[in-house]
Amino acid sequence: MNTITNLLEKIERAKELDFGTIFSESIELFKKTWLQGFLLQLFTIIVMLPLIIVLYVPMIGMIIAQQESGYADPEAFNGFFAGMSIIYILFVVVGVFVLGAISVALNAGFFKMMKKLDYNEQVATSDFFYFIKGKYLSKTFMIMLVTILIAIPSALLCYIPLIYVMVPMFYFGMIFAFNPEFSVGEIVKASFKLGNKKWLLSFGLFVVSYICVAVLTMLTCGLGGLFLQTFLYHPAYLIYKKVIGFNETSAIEEIGTIVE
Repeated sequence: MNTITNLLEKIERAKELDFGTIFSESIELFKKTWLQGFLLQLFTIIVMLPLIIVLYVPMIGMIIAQQESGYADPEAFNGFFAGMSIIYILFVVVGVFVLGAISVALNAGFFKMMKKLDYNEQVATSDFFYFIKGKYLSKTFMIMLVTILIAIPSALLCYIPLIYVMVPMFYFGMIFAFNPEFSVGEIVKASFKLGNKKWLLSFGLFVVSYICVAVLTMLTCGLGGLFLQTFLYHPAYLIYKKVIGFNETSAIEEIGTIVE
């Protein structure tokens, strides 16, 4: 098990990694994880569905009412948003926060499954919900809160700081998934340490992966996105694996330990 000090030392001593090697290994790993990635997308859509209904059903109702009346009111949308009650807006904000935290937990479960598949271990659908329990869910709420508190001020500063912090924040779920015993502060600290150390590599891999996924999604009329979207996580996972690792113990080491 990694301690925060041990983990930070591993990041500090990290060797240079090759862009092409990680990208090609990401493709090979994706061949093992694409089905679980597809399921993650489905579960995420199901989780977000209540919020989508709350947000869009009133608006759709207003559009239908306009069509039935036979005329379009250009001020209708302004009136619609102005008429929103504070309670409704608060409900939407809380809903985004809660469902975002659940999404963080689902992603963390997927990262654990990715590791198992990488090491040719068996996985089960229940692994997706490993972190959706009281023991961990409160921590995912805090991770979501920290993400919002970092992202909003960064976006307000002409988006340039957001481009920078996007890479460390991308590692929040990864660090949490493989080190759930860490405090939220330690998760953030380790994520920024890893993100800073491998910022250019991480950002480059993310951009190239995103372009590939976007192009293939367009070529498949959007359907491919359900299968390909989680490919974006694979380069970050491999960077984590190569920089920090999982404290694997070889069979020879285990035999030596037993003999002792």
